[in-house]
Amino acid sequence: LQTSLLKIGQKLNEGKTKQIFELVDQPGLVLVQSKDQITAGNAVRKDQMEGKAAIANKTTSCVFQLLQESGIKTAFVKQHSDTAFIAAHCQMIPIEWVCRRVATGSFLKRNPGVKEGYRFSPLKMEMFFKDDANNDPQWSEEQLLEAKLCVAGLTIGQCEVDIMSRSTVAIFEIVEKAWATQNCTLVDMKIEFGVSVKSGEIVLADVIDNDSWRLWPAGDGSQQKDKQVYRELKEVTPEAMQMVKRNFEWVSERVKLLLEPQASSRVVLLMGSTSDVAHCEKIRKACASYGIPCVLRVTSAHKGPDETLRIKAEYEGDGVPTVFVAVAGRSNGLSPVMSGNTAYPVISCPPLTPDWGPQHVWSSLRMPSGLGCSTVLSPEACAQFAAQILGLRDHLVWCKLRASMLNTWVSLRLADKKLQACSL
Repeated sequence: LQTSLLKIGQKLNEGKTKQIFELVDQPGLVLVQSKDQITAGNAVRKDQMEGKAAIANKTTSCVFQLLQESGIKTAFVKQHSDTAFIAAHCQMIPIEWVCRRVATGSFLKRNPGVKEGYRFSPLKMEMFFKDDANNDPQWSEEQLLEAKLCVAGLTIGQCEVDIMSRSTVAIFEIVEKAWATQNCTLVDMKIEFGVSVKSGEIVLADVIDNDSWRLWPAGDGSQQKDKQVYRELKEVTPEAMQMVKRNFEWVSERVKLLLEPQASSRVVLLMGSTSDVAHCEKIRKACASYGIPCVLRVTSAHKGPDETLRIKAEYEGDGVPTVFVAVAGRSNGLSPVMSGNTAYPVISCPPLTPDWGPQHVWSSLRMPSGLGCSTVLSPEACAQFAAQILGLRDHLVWCKLRASMLNTWVSLRLADKKLQACSL
């Protein structure tokens, strides 16, 4: 797509590193155009860096794609050109949310006595009010609540602050997990939220690029690849700017790898008979939501144990990390036979019928000694448990689980707010 194909309207906003334009024939959407400018210290230092717009746009597009595919609500729609992307039109909430895993930089200046490299577990959250004239002062939650900001018709109260705070942690953990696959430590990160003009909900907005974080390959601060290198320049020379640009390029080349699975994995569903297909389809559908492929097979450990073990060997032999799910009711022989003959995890998920429900469950729970087979009754929960096992090796599965946890929490918080509003 070329920009000429988009009907660009008026400029809505311009910051230090980007411009926002309305899209005339796509109401509710905007074009976010990056600039070749790099700044530090509230633009006290500012330089042109040829190619920065394309590098920043590529980085932010990949990071937003990772978050969106994980299930995080963002303003990002799609990359449009080398230097621009299309996003939902948002009114920005004027707060920078900073999340820290490792103590460094301004945190050490504000907290003397804390050693550089101190690890925050849980993550350290800080917020800064966007106010250039006063150098973006740090705010407390109480200050943010007292400000009673109204953004796109939404008043920022306790519920909204909680949602942004929780979301910041989840977003950091997803990006951290993804960078860990490249042996890179995400030291800290700043993000901003907006309120979608169309939907009225809070979404991750703005950009996340090499200006947004500290990134240390192999956890080594001396190898930093982020904007800190530019901030620390004694003097801005063409050679120094080339070094800064090389770091930014290094990041934009690797950021695409964050979208690639580190390990293939699968769930193999073994059912005692085809009468269990509907139950298995629920498990398969839930596995698909975590990006996990699912294979369905029919085998009876009672009537054809040799075939059951042959099928098991087929999936053990190719080295793909596998979780076996055994779906059998009545007298469940499938789970114990599988569990006793494979080192791979086996989950029992019996289909329940009204007449013999409790007995079906007992036949899955009462395993002979020496078997480590777990029983999960809900098809969706069974898929989730399989995802938790496979997510230990595949960051993309883990990221979907993490976003799903956040979304469940947010929907509960919003439901509570709505209920309180009704009963007042």
